[in-house]
Amino acid sequence: MTDAARHFVTPLSLQTASQNTVYTSLFDHPLAHIRLPSEADLMVVAPATANIIGKFANGIADDLLSTCFLAFRGTAVIAPSMNWRMYENPYFRENLSKLVSSGIIQVGPEKGDLACGEKGKGRMAEVPEILETIKGALSLKDLAGEKIVVTAGPTREYLDPVRFISNRSSGKMGFALAREARDRGAGVVLISGPSTLGRPSGVDFVGVETAEEMLGAVEKEMDKGASVLIMAAAVSDFGPAETSSGKLEKGGGLALKLRPTADIVSTIAGRRKRPFIIGFAAETGKNINRAKKKMTDKGMDMVVFNDVTEPGAGFDVDTNRVVIIDGRGETRCDLMSKEQVAEAVIDRLVEMKT
Repeated sequence: MTDAARHFVTPLSLQTASQNTVYTSLFDHPLAHIRLPSEADLMVVAPATANIIGKFANGIADDLLSTCFLAFRGTAVIAPSMNWRMYENPYFRENLSKLVSSGIIQVGPEKGDLACGEKGKGRMAEVPEILETIKGALSLKDLAGEKIVVTAGPTREYLDPVRFISNRSSGKMGFALAREARDRGAGVVLISGPSTLGRPSGVDFVGVETAEEMLGAVEKEMDKGASVLIMAAAVSDFGPAETSSGKLEKGGGLALKLRPTADIVSTIAGRRKRPFIIGFAAETGKNINRAKKKMTDKGMDMVVFNDVTEPGAGFDVDTNRVVIIDGRGETRCDLMSKEQVAEAVIDRLVEMKT
């Protein structure tokens, strides 16, 4: 803790909460500025004030934190936090740019209410985002050089301007896959249907609504040289045969004629230069052979099967139970978080591509 930090939180409070020693001075623990950096895998400074960022950028070492930074030889993460005027100051921006260009990882800041009562960009990133950045910094970069397109969420097929056919997909699985691929060094484009989830940082995001829009977005990324397509989106299999330009009256006919939507996986698999394709088969029941047939018929390299009727699996929950199927066999996963499922899928992708 710096002297300034001790004005906000006492060292005793942090020591009690963390059950670890809290270091505050260069002289209370001689040579701590050498020992602590040598033992660390990662250095995280949160919050990182304009003052400490200025010290880091200019090699100033006049307290325990700044001397630890100079002695550290690993990856560092900073989470800037300050008033918006300070954040926009050109001298500060020069200091921040110097650090980021040298390899320091920046997370945040966010826009919102500031401690001074004003609004603007300067709030420290939320803790989950900082933890996500830490995980990414520590992850093996075994997908470096790959460009991966991930689709997520549901699509909407409109009956009229206010009504549509859709499904229960929340996008959680696709978003988890995008974060995992990003953490492991890939360049990631996340194409998502409507979802309430926050957009993952560090990925290119494309929002779509209909199956046709999703196909167009996927084809655009394929034209840019994507090497892997992960189709985690729950794309509508059918839509209305006719769409009304005005709101349908309640007293009208109740018969609804449907038409099949474009099959994105089959379309991409049929391209002359096609990517490695991973699809998802959300089924009602344990008929895994249907997923295998889908993989073969649609030209996928891998398919992830799950029974959405199982407790804790399927749509709009934080867990899943899947079977990963590819040309080399099957990998069965127990009930686990969608983040763990994403890790298992990406692990298998790496194995298949090596």
